[in-house]
Amino acid sequence: MIITQHAHARAGLVGNPSDGYFGKTISFIIRNFSATVSLWESPHFEIIQSEGDLSKYESLDSFLRDQKLYGYYGGVRLMKAAVKRFHHYCEQQGRELDRRSFTLTYKTDIPRLVGLSGSSAIVTATMRALMEFYNIEIPQHYLPTLVLSVERDELGINAGLQDRVIQTYEGMVYMDFERTQVESQGYGKYEPLRPPKPPPIYVAFDPQRAEISDVPHRNLRELWNRGDAGVVAAMRKLSDLTDAGRKAIMAADWGELGRVIDANYAVRQSIMNIAPENHRMVETARSVGASAHFSGSGGAICGLYRDGKHYQDIVDALASIRCTTIRPMIFDA
Repeated sequence: MIITQHAHARAGLVGNPSDGYFGKTISFIIRNFSATVSLWESPHFEIIQSEGDLSKYESLDSFLRDQKLYGYYGGVRLMKAAVKRFHHYCEQQGRELDRRSFTLTYKTDIPRLVGLSGSSAIVTATMRALMEFYNIEIPQHYLPTLVLSVERDELGINAGLQDRVIQTYEGMVYMDFERTQVESQGYGKYEPLRPPKPPPIYVAFDPQRAEISDVPHRNLRELWNRGDAGVVAAMRKLSDLTDAGRKAIMAADWGELGRVIDANYAVRQSIMNIAPENHRMVETARSVGASAHFSGSGGAICGLYRDGKHYQDIVDALASIRCTTIRPMIFDA
């Protein structure tokens, strides 16, 4: 029997990047894209490489282009680390795993390294496959913490809980990473949101803007660790904006939500260096009257549109700077 599990892309709507700094965020899932992990029992333990792990290219130029866009990172290391952390978790819980071997493979159509959380999707899907194979239930509120430990503790990737929470819960989720709770329990307070009607959200990304996701956060982390007053105040402001965004979502007040999204980007600008190409995406969307800010670390944006014509205006404007725009599928039918 082949076990197949999925995890979807995601976007941060409000609160980025405060999830790693005891703040609050609202995120939504993007069902348009997913990572799929397959697992089956086999004589030996094996992880099969996928496209992101290629070591054979048509030419040196092809390799150099791939390396420039995507660095040296593929999915195999993520799956190796996930298996190790899963085994460690089970040992801590006193759950002895049987001795069966298995084969793992993955595929993904999540645009790579543009802030849509493709890496954590691979880890989350791997964890789900392992849970099914071994018949192990990991509490929903704790699974994001375990997924984060794969990337942060095993692989040294600077990340927060937000991506892993929304990929676990799906839909749209309000998250409160209050410090006492997170430090004592290892997880925050997570509230799924089901507004009276879906927000008119667009997501746009530039496939050529690939960037390792923890790069923009390194200097911010250093400032936070030093207690920089500007950074601390900014994280407090982002938490306030998240609360305002939650209120607007549940009231279906899209004008107010658009203002919150734009204010979120202004706070981000005040504490982080924004690459000109990323800023151009935001400015282009705003040039046709859309709200906009980053869905993650850069390379993708999200915001609101008013109606079908306005959405097409956004699509056309962003296409002029080689960006792809979609309407995300967020909620189950």
